[in-house]
Amino acid sequence: MIRYATLGGAQLFVGAAAIFARFALGGAGPVAVSYLRLLIAALIVVTLAAFRSQSRRWLGSRRETALAIAGVALAVHFAGWIASLEFTSIAIATLLVCTSPIFTGIYEAIVRRHVPSLTFALAIISGGAGLILAVMQHTTPAPIPGHAWLGAFLATLGAIAMSVYLTIVRSVRSDLETLAIIARTYAWAAIVLAMLALVIHENPPALTDRSAWFGIIAMALISQLLGHTAMNVSLHWFTPTTVGFATLLEPVIAAILAAVIFREALAGTTLAGAILLFTAIALAIRDQVAQEQSGAGDPSTPLRFAED
Repeated sequence: MIRYATLGGAQLFVGAAAIFARFALGGAGPVAVSYLRLLIAALIVVTLAAFRSQSRRWLGSRRETALAIAGVALAVHFAGWIASLEFTSIAIATLLVCTSPIFTGIYEAIVRRHVPSLTFALAIISGGAGLILAVMQHTTPAPIPGHAWLGAFLATLGAIAMSVYLTIVRSVRSDLETLAIIARTYAWAAIVLAMLALVIHENPPALTDRSAWFGIIAMALISQLLGHTAMNVSLHWFTPTTVGFATLLEPVIAAILAAVIFREALAGTTLAGAILLFTAIALAIRDQVAQEQSGAGDPSTPLRFAED
């Protein structure tokens, strides 16, 4: 029973990230919210890494540089996705940011010249149609209404950035433990976002803004550290394929929580688009699983596609 509770709890904690982000955005801009969330998480994982010789050792210039670039991609992922919550609904933003498997598959097809399968072709068609339908109409206005397409773009940018992050990490991880990777990528992402927030004059929320700080701290401790730790622990009991498909629950959880807490409702066309996007993500994950089973990929890489 504990294994199912761990996997289910991981989906709940990660799925709630958008809810926490909406609270945080009430007191600060998306870049400030992103860097504060990552800063808190980075301080914790870097401290833990400092006590492990394997995590704190120098990895060589090539891998250190690659992980720094991955950290920049992670910064773009968080800033894009959190900013999208100002322009579109929580359900759509969370669903779109989970489409990174589609972009990972496109990279494999173009750069590594893997011939796309029929399954992946169907994923692309379903994803494109779903994207159009999902942003055509909303019955509940976003915090900044009238910019649904901008919200969709920012969330999709977050998904693309996550696919870049995963591709880079996958290429250099070999014998690296997870703590060594996230200590570097979280730290670089926090640094990049802190510098950007300074340049564009996005300040942290006031210390008296309890709602905003609750959202930021909850994202860092509950969604990022607790949620993703539980996700990795689940890999001891479940296959990467099972964990990968379980992440499809995250947009559903986010939509339910948004409806209950923020009274967000979705139009019929939006629901139809969400179903098509959901189908596209499932097909893309299934295609990647098939590639790994045939020897085209690295079966040891967890099918974890979002860092929300």
